[in-house]
Amino acid sequence: MTRFTVRIIPNASRSELVGFENSAWKIRLAAPPVDGKANEKLVRFLADLLDLSLSEIEIVKGQTSKTKLIEARCAPDDVMEKLKDASSKS
Repeated sequence: MTRFTVRIIPNASRSELVGFENSAWKIRLAAPPVDGKANEKLVRFLADLLDLSLSEIEIVKGQTSKTKLIEARCAPDDVMEKLKDASSKS
């Protein structure tokens, strides 16, 4: 199990991992911050990015905040490697 922090920017033109800043992964989301749509999009985006099922990604803290604590049910090295690879491609 791995926990990491993300900082989201809702209402972006497309969803993408921007990079690592101030101890958090910065992610632009193509979803509005209303009715949980940005949270749903974030979970789907991270599941796809990390090759995990939706049930293996959970927002542990910060459901109504732009800064969120995420729990991914996989090895820490796998998560960090995939996040670093994705941020270098954007």
